[in-house]
Amino acid sequence: MEPHSQYVGWEHSLTHLNLEAGEDIRWLPRDRMPQGITFPADGNDWWLYDDRLPAFGHFDPEGRALGSEIVEDADTVAECVRVRDLLWSVAIPHAECKP
Repeated sequence: MEPHSQYVGWEHSLTHLNLEAGEDIRWLPRDRMPQGITFPADGNDWWLYDDRLPAFGHFDPEGRALGSEIVEDADTVAECVRVRDLLWSVAIPHAECKP
């Protein structure tokens, strides 16, 4: 994988805790990113719960978290599911990812 920040290295080192809790974690190197993809919410971070509730993160200019916003609009939910499925299909399972 390409050089990454200390924060990503820290996340990777603790991912085993999420796996133990039942999550399926994957990593997406930049060279696997599909061309021309457009992200929902202008590229802000988002989390998709139960394929029906996206939570969009809001951050200040310095990157500090300001909170999250749950969005229930059907078109936005469908776009989040579509993008997640597309990226999931090209991402690397955690066990195979060696930064």
